[in-house]
Amino acid sequence: MRKLSLFTGCLIPNRYPGIEKATMLVLERIGIKCSELKEAACCPAPGIYRSFDNITWLTLASRNLVLAEEKGTDILTICNGCFSSLMDANNILKTDAGLRNEVNAHLQKIGKEYRGTIEVRHIIEFLHTDIGVNKLGDAIEKPLEIRAAVHYGCHLLKPTRERKLGSAQFPVFFDELVETTGAKSVPYEGKTSCCGAGGGVRSAMLETSFKMTEYKLDRIQKAGVDCIIDACPFCHLQYDAGQIELEKSGKDYDIPVLHFTQLLGLALGFTPDELGLHLNEIVNLKFEEKIAQIQKWY
Repeated sequence: MRKLSLFTGCLIPNRYPGIEKATMLVLERIGIKCSELKEAACCPAPGIYRSFDNITWLTLASRNLVLAEEKGTDILTICNGCFSSLMDANNILKTDAGLRNEVNAHLQKIGKEYRGTIEVRHIIEFLHTDIGVNKLGDAIEKPLEIRAAVHYGCHLLKPTRERKLGSAQFPVFFDELVETTGAKSVPYEGKTSCCGAGGGVRSAMLETSFKMTEYKLDRIQKAGVDCIIDACPFCHLQYDAGQIELEKSGKDYDIPVLHFTQLLGLALGFTPDELGLHLNEIVNLKFEEKIAQIQKWY
């Protein structure tokens, strides 16, 4: 197994540091060594830079890739957007010599060169492919008897020709990981639809963005779940802070939102506070009491 460097991106350190802490805790617990990717910058966000200037996007992304190349590690992402930006840039630069030369001309100004020697991984894809559900299941200490709504997010699944993770319409790999924790992945209408945040929608069309979020939350609530499980801090923000915004229009969901590493951490025996759940906008005490009871039973 190749060495890994953790790419946290922008949103996690600034808004949800609990996700970073949870990730490091669970990786250490299951025996995966992952170092910090020092001096990393924004991925950059695929829905913004890539949409306006391809070379700027590729150059900024390639600088992050080069940092990992210099360490001799693959990049491990815990954000769908970072995964998309870095993986797509890596694939393009590996196969297009013209763009690679153009990007390297910019990188040479800061004494760096992209060589295309590393891979970009998403933690969900990595855990499912390299660790496997059986081995991960063997590590579980506190099986979680809860009902979860799994949200894949757009960039984890598409474009399918690049992701190669199975069907984008009926994916199962994330659900399988969630169920290794003892949780039940509950089906719901619109499961693979967008959270409403990506592609600049949240920034440019906030009302439309929240309509998309409301669509999802209505169906998740109807499914009768204990929590939402995501794999992306931007989706996490949209569901977590979005519930607070939707309260202004009379919507009351109160559904806790967890990144998968936080769910896995609970099943490994870490407490909600150790995993940063208290840093969310939605702090559901009933959910945390249920987790406390489950952890005490075993």
